[in-house]
Amino acid sequence: MKRFFQPVEKDGSTKKPTLSQSDKNDDNGEISVDGTKNEPLKFLTWNANSFLLRVKNNWPEFTNFVASFNPDVIALQEVRMPAAGSKGAPKNQGELKDDTSSSREEKQIMMRALSSPPFRNYRVWWSLSDSKYSGTALLVKKCFQPKSVLFNLDQKASKHETDGRVILADFETLRVLNTYAPNNGWKEEENSFVRRRKWDKRILEFVLRSSDKPLIWCGDLNVSHEEIDVSHPEFFSAAKQNNYVPPNKEDCGQPGFTLAERKRFGNILKEGKLIDAYRFLHKEKDGEGGFSWSGNPIGKYRGKRMRIDYFVVSEKLQDRIRACEIHGHGIELQGFYGSDHCPVTLVLSEESPNSRESEVSN
Repeated sequence: MKRFFQPVEKDGSTKKPTLSQSDKNDDNGEISVDGTKNEPLKFLTWNANSFLLRVKNNWPEFTNFVASFNPDVIALQEVRMPAAGSKGAPKNQGELKDDTSSSREEKQIMMRALSSPPFRNYRVWWSLSDSKYSGTALLVKKCFQPKSVLFNLDQKASKHETDGRVILADFETLRVLNTYAPNNGWKEEENSFVRRRKWDKRILEFVLRSSDKPLIWCGDLNVSHEEIDVSHPEFFSAAKQNNYVPPNKEDCGQPGFTLAERKRFGNILKEGKLIDAYRFLHKEKDGEGGFSWSGNPIGKYRGKRMRIDYFVVSEKLQDRIRACEIHGHGIELQGFYGSDHCPVTLVLSEESPNSRESEVSN
């Protein structure tokens, strides 16, 4: 493998990076008295489909993309890095595994990547599965300081969701929720339909419970809300696995595009007073670049695409949505950086002093 990163010390530690003048003068957000910024404004979400593989194989291209967009917050899903802890012992889902020679090597590769620009300007939080499955990460520019970072929908300290599917950062004026929603599956069984129904119920409970502060909910939500959100609605509606047909017609079809999932998602948006930021700005179907997931270029899913990666924001933020873009397109998966998902970005305008005064008076 080509060496793109700075070497690390033998014990796997990295030297603390020093900020360049350009890093210090980054112009996103308002500077507070202590030098931190009050509120992130630029966000990026991406299902990396194994972050380690992306580091090994696609890092220069993804690095250039991040440097160009310059997000304040990067939300990653499906990182597929195992949590720390030896076999049979309790795992530390907030730390990368490093108790074997192979896991130490993988951790060093990851740390090299994240200690190189522009990533060295971010603090990283992990929520990991026991094995190389699922998992999320949240990178926040060091000039921003979350009041708290939690790893579960119940907002309990130190608890992580199963498979590391949640990271919740609470800032002064808003919350950022990074989730990797479980796949609905094809059959009525414990780890399929039931699991997804429970997840959707808990998401609804979370957004209703957290309405005191504007929310930015992002990640791979594993649902395409409307027909406009898939390239071939009839194909996905009729999709089957091994000719199995669920007893409930609303569970039929491609996971992520069943009527049951789409109705539950719509209800979460309605009851939680939330807006799908991309669809808010892009009313028409874009057959080339309007989808965040694309099927394998070989086989029956060639050219079949879905929009399952989102920025969902509180209605209170509606007037501040300046841009929400999907950055991949085409059957050749341009802009996907090796994953089957492409990055999605959100840009907010700064909160006006008048809006703050209005909230206080109310």
